[in-house]
Amino acid sequence: MTLPNETTRITSGVASKRRRTVLVAGAAMLAMTLGAAGTAWSQSATPAQTPAASQPEARATNPSAAKPPASEGKVDVAKLMAPQALPDVVIGKADAPVTIVEYASMTCSHCRDFHSESYPAIKKDYLDTGKAKLILREFPFDPRAVAAFMLARCAGDERRTAMVDVLFDQQRDWAAAENASVALLKIAQLAGMSQDQFKACLQNTELQGKVVAVQEAGQKEFGVSATPTFFINGDKYAGAMSADEMAAIIDKHL
Repeated sequence: MTLPNETTRITSGVASKRRRTVLVAGAAMLAMTLGAAGTAWSQSATPAQTPAASQPEARATNPSAAKPPASEGKVDVAKLMAPQALPDVVIGKADAPVTIVEYASMTCSHCRDFHSESYPAIKKDYLDTGKAKLILREFPFDPRAVAAFMLARCAGDERRTAMVDVLFDQQRDWAAAENASVALLKIAQLAGMSQDQFKACLQNTELQGKVVAVQEAGQKEFGVSATPTFFINGDKYAGAMSADEMAAIIDKHL
């Protein structure tokens, strides 16, 4: 089984100029709960203890400790959020006041690091709380990235985010493998995809063209030339910034 043809690459000019970036953050956590305090009296008839006061949950980010970087410009939000060749998959509440659009490549190591190290903290503090939503768009730099994005789409909209997470988590196993098809097939099978479905997905030229179309729109319409590139309520950021810096930027829009 071969991966999508080399013609699916973006222009060599863009590939040579890309600047991969990485953000840093902590792990995702569930909300803390406190049990009700008992009201029993002791044998000496002493009063019951006062229930412990609820403690505020610790944040995963510390935006007050960061100086947010200056944006590299602003794009028209309505144009940015217009329908793409492939439908956006929203992580978080659709009506969240802050929208983060990320352009990423599945073979980008800095994109991998963001999703393994930074994304969980941003998700905990902002996506899960309804303050922000995240949309990841395809910006493949090579045929293997195209193939990985295609497999994520073939998993279905409801499972696409989980598939992206697995592909980033196991990026070292398939992105530089001698036979990427074999490595990607193993991941696809873990997601419940049969070998025939795997082959059909990677032979879907219509889907392949749409993945590349999303990349081309990012390049031509919004000036994306590096991964990851983020647009936070239309403000563009391409370059390394910490999770605290991203949090500080989000807070400015709240």
